[in-house]
Amino acid sequence: MCGTCGCSGGSEGGGGTRVAVPHTHPHDGGETITLEQRVLAKNEDLAAANRSWLAEQGIVAVNLMSSPGAGKTTLLERTIRDLAGRRPVSVVEGDQETMLDAERIKRAGSTVVQVNTGAGCHLDAEMMRDALTTLTPLSGSLVLVENVGNLVCPALFDLGERSRVVIISVTEGTDKPLKYPYMFAAADLVIINKIDLLPYVDFDIARCEEYARSVNPGLRILTVSATTGEGMQDWYDWVAEQ
Repeated sequence: MCGTCGCSGGSEGGGGTRVAVPHTHPHDGGETITLEQRVLAKNEDLAAANRSWLAEQGIVAVNLMSSPGAGKTTLLERTIRDLAGRRPVSVVEGDQETMLDAERIKRAGSTVVQVNTGAGCHLDAEMMRDALTTLTPLSGSLVLVENVGNLVCPALFDLGERSRVVIISVTEGTDKPLKYPYMFAAADLVIINKIDLLPYVDFDIARCEEYARSVNPGLRILTVSATTGEGMQDWYDWVAEQ
């Protein structure tokens, strides 16, 4: 069981992803022990192998993480369409169930592999390896990973990606970076999405940026609307830098 959110999914031994969790023994008055450290260690080894293979192929993998409804899939759809003809793009689509998002990505014009995690709340390096084997992305291409909607566990699991992007939307709370500091501390880039809705919601961009940089001082932050296209060129420029 995952110590941060209680998920039972994952690929470890077919029995679910388990990470280090505190455990109080009923007879010793509160001794804390660490369980299943080997799971994260195994994941780190697989992630390193993924990263090495991607580097050898000249493939850039970007891990997109967010809470549900922040607009990851819409951003991916627009990215695929706008980058068509510039660079090959393929997608690893992570969800607990259904092929719905993968079908949207395919209609946008990208090759895609759907990874269903069941009760699992994140992708891991073994899932990433298997997805890459199925995708067979072209050398020099871009692989975009849409992780399971969750601002907790995906921060713990390295996939072997080049960069990590956290997407939040203006329909969420300004204080998200303070509530989920580990996610923002692990990010290379934060995208604040749905800025076309700013006139209708109570969201302070400047304060959200301040909160995000309080946990990650070097963080880059972009503001975009994946629906209207506003700010998307800044995202494409960032991707090109990778």
